[in-house]
Amino acid sequence: MPDQISNFMESSLEFSGSLGSSFSSTRSRYRTFKVVVIGDSGVGKTCLTHRLCAGEFPRRVEATIGVDFRERLLNVDGENIKLQLWDTAGQERFRKSMVQHYYRNVHAVLFVYDVTCPASFGSLTSWVEECRQNSLGHEVPRFLVGNKSDLRHPGGAGCQVNQERALSFARAHNMMFFQTSAKSPPRRDAVEDIVLSVGAKLKRQRRPPAVNPPAYSGSFKVQNKGKQTALMTCWP
Repeated sequence: MPDQISNFMESSLEFSGSLGSSFSSTRSRYRTFKVVVIGDSGVGKTCLTHRLCAGEFPRRVEATIGVDFRERLLNVDGENIKLQLWDTAGQERFRKSMVQHYYRNVHAVLFVYDVTCPASFGSLTSWVEECRQNSLGHEVPRFLVGNKSDLRHPGGAGCQVNQERALSFARAHNMMFFQTSAKSPPRRDAVEDIVLSVGAKLKRQRRPPAVNPPAYSGSFKVQNKGKQTALMTCWP
């Protein structure tokens, strides 16, 4: 199954590249940046990317098997840019044959964990190592997002990720830190803070290499019913 998904992924990229040629006049007006969203399965990556791009929490959530594409257009200091978010599968059995595609021509990385699941925070070291193994240097901007803040309980400190611990991890790895909820953001503009921070950081970079982005927001995946997840709060 992973090999079949990988082959479909290749053909989908080629197809979207051919579609893109017909939209070249539109795409030429934007600088396009590829942003991969990584983290353990169930931390809320799909809900987060949906909220970042569509501005709402999805009504129906299914486990990502493969990759979902979503795009967000931004105007940063007078320049139009496009963020192409790659929502990646968290389960290794659906990733191992496609990892090389995730990290090709990447301009930024969002590391996502569940603030109510210390194990997902503990896995961040492995995700950082995966980036290193796939030749992502420290010049690639990295952002740490603690998701599902709406599920925190005042008396559950022992089974939650301490904010100071997350801040310490972010500083050690040169990441900008956000904490939020995809489902119930603590502030109306909490999600926008993340999007604008990513956009502003990337705008200051040199013109990115070509990435053959899809001409639409879509996906290629096999879907299994999954649980709903949540969103964010901004801590630079």
